[in-house]
Amino acid sequence: MTKLDTLLENNRAWARQRTAEDPEFFSRLAGQQHPEYLWIGCSDSRVPANQIVDLQPGEVFVHRNIANLVQHSDFNCLSVIQFAVEGLRVRHIIVCGHYGCGGVAAAINDDNDGLVDYWVWDIKLTYKKHQDWLEQLPPDEQARRLCELNVIEQVTGLSQTRIIQDAWHGGSPVEIHGWIYDVSDGILNDLGISSRADTDTEAVYGQAIDKIKASL
Repeated sequence: MTKLDTLLENNRAWARQRTAEDPEFFSRLAGQQHPEYLWIGCSDSRVPANQIVDLQPGEVFVHRNIANLVQHSDFNCLSVIQFAVEGLRVRHIIVCGHYGCGGVAAAINDDNDGLVDYWVWDIKLTYKKHQDWLEQLPPDEQARRLCELNVIEQVTGLSQTRIIQDAWHGGSPVEIHGWIYDVSDGILNDLGISSRADTDTEAVYGQAIDKIKASL
């Protein structure tokens, strides 16, 4: 049996177990999805969205890319956001980064990482934006703080997209939140940055940055 055959057999065993535990499980899923959450996370294989928040299939709409970026030129990500907000009517968008992120590490080092260098360019700009105090930290601590700063920047940028602005002007209650995941202990932490229609984005951004600096 090949490794791929093993995956297929694992799938069949999983399906049998789910059906035994809940005979209506797949018939409900085959209906229509009604997730309350959109998760924008990193592609890192150690950060599976549903599992770390202990939610079932159908409860989280997920978009993942290297370093959990929300780029205004990324039509894939923007299409997911628009469908989630306008079609699925999600109530919460969670941008979740994680410590030990390879994309963030690539933004800090000067190695030639090919296309990844272009993808993480915005993280490089975030580093330069906060370089004066980041450079005072040990390398490992710099990387951890940049993982947090990246999430804060993505939440702020997402709140300024036309998709979210139009939703808020139309009365949508959707909220955006920034979290960070620690692979070493499995714990999620709220970075203290959330946005909704009546949020002073600039003030919340400043408070989140101050929270990071106060923790040093």
